[in-house]
Amino acid sequence: MNGFTAILRKELTQMLRDRGTVFFALLVPVFELILFGVIDMNAKHIPTAVFDQSRSQESRQLIDQLEATSFLRIVDSASSRDGMQSEIVAGHAQVGIEIPPDYARDLVAGRTANVLVLIDGSDSSVANQALAAANGVLLQAAIKRIMPADRKTLPIEAHPLMMFNPDMRSANLLIPGLIAILLTFSGTILSAFAIVKERERGTLEQLMVTPVSPLAVVLGKIIPYMGLAYIELVIVLVLMRVVFRVPIHGSLTLLMVLASIYLLALLSFGLLISSRAKTQMEAMQQAMGIMLPSILLSGYVFPIGSLPVPLQWFSRLLPATHFIRISRAIIIRGATLSDLWGEVFALLAISAVLIAASARAFQKTIS
Repeated sequence: MNGFTAILRKELTQMLRDRGTVFFALLVPVFELILFGVIDMNAKHIPTAVFDQSRSQESRQLIDQLEATSFLRIVDSASSRDGMQSEIVAGHAQVGIEIPPDYARDLVAGRTANVLVLIDGSDSSVANQALAAANGVLLQAAIKRIMPADRKTLPIEAHPLMMFNPDMRSANLLIPGLIAILLTFSGTILSAFAIVKERERGTLEQLMVTPVSPLAVVLGKIIPYMGLAYIELVIVLVLMRVVFRVPIHGSLTLLMVLASIYLLALLSFGLLISSRAKTQMEAMQQAMGIMLPSILLSGYVFPIGSLPVPLQWFSRLLPATHFIRISRAIIIRGATLSDLWGEVFALLAISAVLIAASARAFQKTIS
């Protein structure tokens, strides 16, 4: 036990100086506990499009009942079935309610009125709850309209249709979103070592004296890792299609082009970490700090609508949030660029900010 106190004091001092270790040991478990505690696993305010062909008092009452529930939120009144389906393909709505022209006449005549319910099957965490919510609203409306005690059929009957993935096959739902998570892991961590390795090897001074602009250095360091990330993306897509038999309904070329914007954001963020970190271990810890929110807050594990409002706003700052929507939309729903312009614009803005921040941070590093 000779010298125990000195060793203990030395280790405590080093541990407290290593803020990354303290952060991961204390704050990450607290963050996870709070996150899992505040998240409501029941999806609420699911975006819903309505195609009302009846345009009667009875159909308006049904729409009012849909709007009154906390589970469904009317975001669009479509003028055709194709328009309603387009809203779902674009991701603007996850539920479509079609009310037929004879809805009111059937109710008045005592016949069963049929209502078509379209469910976006590309997000398993929302699809089942959306189906249950829509059925629940229509069942409640049907029960309220039951008049004769001897009636044996409900006045309103829902006909649900699960779009894009009717069998609810798990691989079709999980792998398109997993692409974004895998690229986040490899892209951010690989680029996070770029400048740190130069600093640890003592070659950072050579970069300081070269007549190269900081932006050129940033892009020069990003592009090789982008090529490596593209190879990983191709491998994942091949395995997804050949081994797991996940169909690709949209344009593979569009997915590859938009992936480059996503990778630019990831690699720029990794380079930003690298320019600030002193060691590779510190860079790894900071890179893992973005991995946790990218998994939990991007919509891959939990529906974004189930998150508290501040976390919903924060999730929009994560590149993974937008690329998960893009990959699911293209692979599962067959979306086109016109359907995805909002997510593409968000990725472009995030990438531009991160590239500029990386160049500025590197400029401070060498100055």
